[in-house]
Amino acid sequence: MEYTVQKLARMAGISTRTLRYYDEVGILKPARINSSGYRIYGEKEVDHLQQILFYREMGVSLESIKKIVTAHDFDALQALKEHRKKLLEKREQLELLITNVDKTIDSKERSIRMSDKEKFIGFKNKLIEENENKYGKEIREKYGDDIIDKSNKKIKNMSQEKYDEATRIGDEVLETLYQAFQTGDPAGELAQRAADLHRKWLSFYWDTYSKEAHAGLAQMYVDDERFTEYYDKKQPGAAKFLRDAILIYTGKTKRV
Repeated sequence: MEYTVQKLARMAGISTRTLRYYDEVGILKPARINSSGYRIYGEKEVDHLQQILFYREMGVSLESIKKIVTAHDFDALQALKEHRKKLLEKREQLELLITNVDKTIDSKERSIRMSDKEKFIGFKNKLIEENENKYGKEIREKYGDDIIDKSNKKIKNMSQEKYDEATRIGDEVLETLYQAFQTGDPAGELAQRAADLHRKWLSFYWDTYSKEAHAGLAQMYVDDERFTEYYDKKQPGAAKFLRDAILIYTGKTKRV
């Protein structure tokens, strides 16, 4: 069956403007243009659009989606299996949040006390899911499933008090890093304090700490544009500066 822009947009629940934009940026081209100048989409394009919308639902950027679905080795069936896995994980996350809300309501109505762990497990699972969606593939390839699974377990068992402390130290890392950046010296006192704070922050999430893993993560901050963007958002060059400071801190490079 074939569809015009309007019919396909209506069926998919998106705007015609979105479809036209997908055509313009090369992420979803129509099967053909008819004699009247209308874009016409066939079954292949419908399947292609479904994949795009799945990835959008998971929060993947359009630029990344384009690279994925236009790759010569893109496997639609395997992608669907991955989508199904992610959707099941998302359903589990929603069910946990619903259960959490139900328990909270019940505790208020019946004066039943909830443990701190019960109050926040749904939100911690959401954090894990978001990290898996954004960085899971890369960090699992780099560190292995066992290490990441242990890290996720540690997050799930973290008390709210510990989580708040980890957040506070994470903020302190950034504040100290930006101050240290102004000195221009990654071996300086401020930069090394930022590196030490970064180690403390990691200890909340890592099952075990090693200088090698710390240095490897620091290098990833420079190699992976998503990490670079996070640290460079307020201060361009901060990711590389932090990398250099951590390499010095861990003894993986000579002092400059």
